[in-house]
Amino acid sequence: MYATRTTQLIVGIFAILGMIALAILSLSLGKLTLLPKAGYTLYASFDNISGLKPGDQIQLDGVQIGKVVQIGLKDMRARVAMRIDDGVEIDADAIAAVKTSGIIGDKYMSIALGPSDRILKDGDTIRQTQSAFVLEDAIGQLINNSGSGGDSAKDKSSNSDKGQKPGKSEK
Repeated sequence: MYATRTTQLIVGIFAILGMIALAILSLSLGKLTLLPKAGYTLYASFDNISGLKPGDQIQLDGVQIGKVVQIGLKDMRARVAMRIDDGVEIDADAIAAVKTSGIIGDKYMSIALGPSDRILKDGDTIRQTQSAFVLEDAIGQLINNSGSGGDSAKDKSSNSDKGQKPGKSEK
């Protein structure tokens, strides 16, 4: 009725392998790495980074070249610290933009290279930035702009209250 030592050893090995597989799965789903890639840190300041969070991708021409490592405030603007992989050169005229993958997808940082010959080094700042497009703000502006068209309708109705038809003047 008791398990032999061999059976206990086999069950123990399977249990350890199961825990290792679970740890690897947890790290990959959580987008965590035990040993980060070698690279350097660049900074950029934005007016709005709505939805961007640490761990999000940084892409150059659709290829992942790094990750967002820290987000904070500096001089009342959002400041993003980006870890760029070694071997990737970003020039001084590059543009950093917060983009969305899909309509309601995750946010990521997109880098567009510029014409400069000067390459940014560890700790430098990308000067040209483009803030995130916030769908809710755009819808709000659309609603507010369409509501302002109602004022001209009031003007037309006030003319008809005076016994005039809209567009006709008194003679």
